Amino acid sequence: MATEMPSFATPTTNRQIVLAQRPQGTPQAGDFEQREQPCPTPGEGAFLVRNLYLAADPVQRGWAANPAVMAIGAPMRALAVGVVIESRDASVGEGDVVYGFLGWQDYAVVTRADLLSHIPNPRAPLPAYAGVLGMPGVTAWISLHDIAPPSEGKSILVSTAAGTVGSVVGQIARRRGAHVVGLTGSDDKIARCVENYGYHAAYNYKVGDLAATLAEARPQGFDIYFDNTGGAILDTAIRAMARFGRIIQCGTAATPSWSPPPTGLRNEREILMRALTWTGFVIFDHVARFPEAIEQMTDMLLEGSLKHDEIVEPGLDRIVPALEALFAGTNAAKTLVYIGED
Repeated sequence: MATEMPSFATPTTNRQIVLAQRPQGTPQAGDFEQREQPCPTPGEGAFLVRNLYLAADPVQRGWAANPAVMAIGAPMRALAVGVVIESRDASVGEGDVVYGFLGWQDYAVVTRADLLSHIPNPRAPLPAYAGVLGMPGVTAWISLHDIAPPSEGKSILVSTAAGTVGSVVGQIARRRGAHVVGLTGSDDKIARCVENYGYHAAYNYKVGDLAATLAEARPQGFDIYFDNTGGAILDTAIRAMARFGRIIQCGTAATPSWSPPPTGLRNEREILMRALTWTGFVIFDHVARFPEAIEQMTDMLLEGSLKHDEIVEPGLDRIVPALEALFAGTNAAKTLVYIGED
């Protein structure tokens, strides 16, 4: 398992993909534009990172829509893996690998407060730190362990089961002895769930009657629902829960915009009569626990018990299409964009 630092250039200008206008729902190519700025210089307590692998993540839709988070004309807020090339922080060395809020750009001046992971001695390939060992994988690890630990005899339903979060959820739950069922959007993704990620069964939520499918898959109901979508899938899944079940609300990918708030089925009666516990999980509330989760998942990765799929595409011009494919559901795996070379 190669962990070597890839070759990279150090240009004198900083290419950036900036937010040109506030998206109307799902971000489109026209919402962004590319510009160049001088290469920045770190001040005291900061360090300069040469970005290598840029990520496209579902959370960016919310960031782009929120004026309190993203200003028009600013580099798109994004997670990335990079290497420190100049440091004025004694705790971060030149050559260290870091992962955090580095933005869609060649260079970022940041402090430790901007990092999710500081990896002086990588044990895994660098792209993994933005995927299975990054925000998506750590989200799965911590939320499952804290909110609804799977165990022998329990059943769990997972939406976006073939995604980077869902695939890790499925593997952890199967490892703990649970019966694991996934929902995804294509036959190819169904096959990956079952063959690669340990799901006992997976179903295409776009085909047939989902309520009937879930009733047949687990007549006694599911003990845990790990939800990345919300919307109509959630409305149906709640009605397939066993009494005293637990719901982890990890994402709302099915809703392109929350202004105005969408309407749907009223679920409070289902929560009441099934005595369900429904808990939201935001990974950025748990940054201090990243090292612990990463170490344990790296052990699983190295021993071959944690599988993941990723695609690395070269060129800064590939990052916006990667985000569009993510929301269109046409992405075959976690896509990262390598920008270390022109």
